[in-house]
Amino acid sequence: MEFKILDNQGKLSKKTLIASDATFGKDFNEALIHKLVVSYMSNARSGTRSQKTRSEVKHSTRKPFRQKGTGNARAGMTSSPIWRGGGRAFPNRTDENFIKKINKKAYRAGMKSILSELVRQDRLSIIEEFKIKEPKTKDFIKKIKSLGVTDKALILVDSFDENLYLSSRNVPHVLVVEARFADPVSLVHFPKVIATAGSVKQLEEMFS
Repeated sequence: MEFKILDNQGKLSKKTLIASDATFGKDFNEALIHKLVVSYMSNARSGTRSQKTRSEVKHSTRKPFRQKGTGNARAGMTSSPIWRGGGRAFPNRTDENFIKKINKKAYRAGMKSILSELVRQDRLSIIEEFKIKEPKTKDFIKKIKSLGVTDKALILVDSFDENLYLSSRNVPHVLVVEARFADPVSLVHFPKVIATAGSVKQLEEMFS
């Protein structure tokens, strides 16, 4: 597969990049991509909620009413899960495990399917390099506008230097990451993806 490379002004240059069809020419597999995205989001989830069991709620051990003759169902303590204010039978815990396992072969296949779909939808642009001379947000915004970025965008680079980090961290809706840290959620979420030639080679090595 041959990609046309954009220059620093966002115009097509005479240079081209040959990429592997095995990485950027796979068929679209919606079920696998869905499984990949759900797995990634679930694995990133942390336990932030905690509920009390019947032994942890504040209550009295006194029997609320006599066993017989009241017409009510018998009750031993007000901490019962079926009582208002009682404990939970199966409470949520902070150490709850949300991990959804996906094997390496399926992960690589899903990522290649996502990258191939980006190419088919013309959402992937290739540039030779992405460098910022000075750590200035103004220069970064000017550069991405020249590349046709007007809304959300994901920028994949082969190496992340300090100038690029400092100039891009305050720009909303634009994420700059190294290709080796590219994740399926970001690739699906951002409508436009800009990748350097070096990052494309990294992606090929990772998922080949």
